[in-house]
Amino acid sequence: MPASYAYLGPEGTFTEVALRTLPEAATRELVPYVSVQSALDAVRTGEADAAFVPIENSVEGGITTTLDELVAGEPLMIYREVLLSITFALLVRPGTELTDIKTVSAHPAAQPQVRNWMRKHLPDAHWESAASNADAARLVQEGRYDAAFAGEFAAARYGLQALETEIHDAENAQTRFVLVGRPARPAAPTGADKTSVVLWQRDDHPGGLRDLLGEFASRGINLMLLQSRPTGAGIGNYCFCIDAEGHISDRRMAEALMGLKRICLQVRFLGSYPRADIGPAEAPATRPGTSDEEFMAAADWVARCQDGRF
Repeated sequence: MPASYAYLGPEGTFTEVALRTLPEAATRELVPYVSVQSALDAVRTGEADAAFVPIENSVEGGITTTLDELVAGEPLMIYREVLLSITFALLVRPGTELTDIKTVSAHPAAQPQVRNWMRKHLPDAHWESAASNADAARLVQEGRYDAAFAGEFAAARYGLQALETEIHDAENAQTRFVLVGRPARPAAPTGADKTSVVLWQRDDHPGGLRDLLGEFASRGINLMLLQSRPTGAGIGNYCFCIDAEGHISDRRMAEALMGLKRICLQVRFLGSYPRADIGPAEAPATRPGTSDEEFMAAADWVARCQDGRF
């Protein structure tokens, strides 16, 4: 049996389109699941070898459902990421006119990306959230709602027509998707990598977040995402989801993670993996004093001082 990849379904989601851009998807069994949670649980139980889910979009930031699932439960790791440009179509049953639309549906992450368009063109329509954009299209097919915001490619799959296309409030909107599996050794560094972690503070104190960020800043590591998420332990209790430039095998990243492990109540490593936005040739130069060679030279100097050879 081929390895199976779970993904946020049903068929016809942006997630499926992004997943099929991975070369290995052609040799995997691609299995749709009804939610991000169920797709990730399939990996945790061994039902699937990996799960492919959305984690961030350029309009609203981190997708909280995915972040929360990675923060809690049995640990999982990110191995790949994919960026997909997003534009929506308004899918309806054949014969439906714009004036007929009283209810619309889509995934909650879609709403901020079409809010202004909807205010202008469908000011009186009622929004209903769905498990995915393709699921919203399925519900329109069944007559539950009048229209769905989804990819134009989903129209044929659900017997609908695209009443409007190229809908987006923000130009060049993108969604980031990740391939998630059970913990294992990270892939070798490419020179253009990203490391994801979740951090829990030991206690709430002035400058606490600064202390965490200082472990990155002092080593010249740029942050690409910083989002707080409630821990569930009461108002004001948060953990921090962070994406940072670099790979855990880089000396600067390894030392930053060691520093965080010392000062944090808990650190969850979510993986080091290739960046999808740039290749190794476009990778930013390391700041002076933060290359592996400079870290090694500094460690050698300390060793010589300890031996009285300075």
